[in-house]
Amino acid sequence: MSLLNLIPGLVGAFVGVVGTLAVSLILQRRDYLRRAWSSARAVYFELDVNRLSVELALEFGSFAPLGRSSFERLLPELATILDVAELQAITGAYTGHAGYQQMSTERDHPRAVRELALHGLLAAHVQALQVLRQKAFSESERRMLAAAPPATVEITSATTPEAARPR
Repeated sequence: MSLLNLIPGLVGAFVGVVGTLAVSLILQRRDYLRRAWSSARAVYFELDVNRLSVELALEFGSFAPLGRSSFERLLPELATILDVAELQAITGAYTGHAGYQQMSTERDHPRAVRELALHGLLAAHVQALQVLRQKAFSESERRMLAAAPPATVEITSATTPEAARPR
């Protein structure tokens, strides 16, 4: 066997290895980005539930616990698809949880202070939701989210005590 017979085989093997490596890197990157988009969606819905809890606290003084497990677990993936300002908007919503927790356990804060803090936390959640809505959802999904009214706190006859119902 001569060297001239080996050269086409070696070139073919080299091209095959480089091609396989390139395809696997492209597929791996695509999978990582898909997980990052899915992470953004999970954090979006966690923030939406937290937004509703903050509204409940603001309207009724009922402090439900705020979730942060998706955010803590998925932050590295989020950091790959968000720029610094967007990431700061999302972390801003979560950093307010300590103040929310303090307000839920210590009821000696004046009502005006508590409302101001809760309005600030609510605004941070709304801003973070807007950032994630733009990043994590397609145009058609954003239209669908906009068409569905957000969950809000309303007093209805089912939630109004018997004594307070008009007669």
